[in-house]
Amino acid sequence: MSERNPDIAYPGPGSRPFRRDLDPITPHVIVLFGCTGDLAKRKLIPGLAYLAVSELAPTIRIVGTAMEDLTTEDFRALAHDAVQNFGMHRLAESDWDDFAARLTYVPQGEGPEALASAVKEAAAGLSNGDDPAGTATFDRGVRLLHYLSVPPKAAEAVVGMLRDADLVTGSRVVMEKPFGYDLPSAVRLNDFVHQVFDESQVFRIDHFLGKEAAQNVLAFRFANGLFEPIWNRNFIDHVQIDVPEELGLDQRASFYEATGAYKDMVVTHLMQVMAFVAMEPPTALEPRAISEEKNKVFRSLLPIHASDVVRGQYGGYREEPGVARDSDTETFIALRVGLDNWRWAGVPFYLRTGKRLAEGQRIISIAFKEAPRTMFPPGSGVGTQGPDHLTFDLADSSRVSLSFYGKRPGPGMRLQKLSMQFSTQETGEASDVLEAYERLILDAMRGDHTLFTTAEGIESLWDRSMPLLNDPPPVKPYPPGTWGPNAVHQLIAPNAWRLPFERAWREKKD
Repeated sequence: MSERNPDIAYPGPGSRPFRRDLDPITPHVIVLFGCTGDLAKRKLIPGLAYLAVSELAPTIRIVGTAMEDLTTEDFRALAHDAVQNFGMHRLAESDWDDFAARLTYVPQGEGPEALASAVKEAAAGLSNGDDPAGTATFDRGVRLLHYLSVPPKAAEAVVGMLRDADLVTGSRVVMEKPFGYDLPSAVRLNDFVHQVFDESQVFRIDHFLGKEAAQNVLAFRFANGLFEPIWNRNFIDHVQIDVPEELGLDQRASFYEATGAYKDMVVTHLMQVMAFVAMEPPTALEPRAISEEKNKVFRSLLPIHASDVVRGQYGGYREEPGVARDSDTETFIALRVGLDNWRWAGVPFYLRTGKRLAEGQRIISIAFKEAPRTMFPPGSGVGTQGPDHLTFDLADSSRVSLSFYGKRPGPGMRLQKLSMQFSTQETGEASDVLEAYERLILDAMRGDHTLFTTAEGIESLWDRSMPLLNDPPPVKPYPPGTWGPNAVHQLIAPNAWRLPFERAWREKKD
């Protein structure tokens, strides 16, 4: 074996990377703010229930709090409905009884003293009931994780409540999107949070990055010698990140009216996914190195102007309960963005998302530059079905597809588009897939920031967004059940949107 080159900066033999290995996690008290909200019912409570019974998480107690004047029994009934109606994993009644015993509720209106008392009581329960040896105490062996499932306008009040309740030291706090509404509000919120919590304690969550498929982008790029050499402007023509939704407001009019598609989805989800696609190879697969490479992408993002954006609003939106009759809020947005760096100079990234569209999909599509066609005779079919694509499906059943031209069987040289596909459902580990929130809550318990957003990163994105936010183009109407305003085709021309697919995903056969 050859000696290492002394001129190359390899890690030192005794160096300690900035990461936490998968050591056992200490018992946790999880304080769930906004525990009666839609996100808590659909994702957080079912995810916590699965973690609690699956032995993936440590022994936990959950203190739920919200503005409603409920009892603990009311909260347990709400949680039971959430787990059984929305959870990916249904619980047996014996498992449910064990999980229900871990739930406590305290109304937020009772103030910081009541919250502190409930948390200490839950921690004492970890010491006495769940830890027969009695080694876990509130100040030794039990950690606090606060989950803020609240809108940005309520975040400061919750952080202040945690400060007043003396529940900050040694704790961690998960903050939901959107983190602010523009650059000034994000800076103000970061400054306020940093008065109470150190940045190392803060976890700004984006559930898209917790998806198996999003992380597979990193594995696909950096673990395979086949693709990383061509992952640049010399071989890639453009990139699409497309997240249409069939759903409408789903009783979230007050939130959506103040937010819109750009603030709700683009800054907090699509651009985070874009960073995984565009980032340079990190020095190690550890939180600080990955965060730095993501932040480099955000710093290289060119300012976003109205001329590169199409905003839309579905027909009937202004008649929805809670929506202003003259609302200018966009329920659809498509934009063309660029990165001013060596790898991606001149390569457009097209992002699209919206409500009440034709299909619900979540894809990343990499379009490669087309090869010269001069050697193929006219009528051969080459070039008629667009460029070759590498497509990642971000659904819970992670899938990857590579399309390419191949010869159609028979006489002559006739070409057609073919594809190679992979799905996690075709592997023996399909049952090991974690729902995104389950994975991210586990990471927050470990203190692993790999899949979370930093203060610098979110402020960079809002900074690049200010030209658009200060001078947005008018919203264009589109009928529900379509793919948005017709102007989206001019935005991407001479290319075409990957969705709707011309070929269906191959489904697993029994």
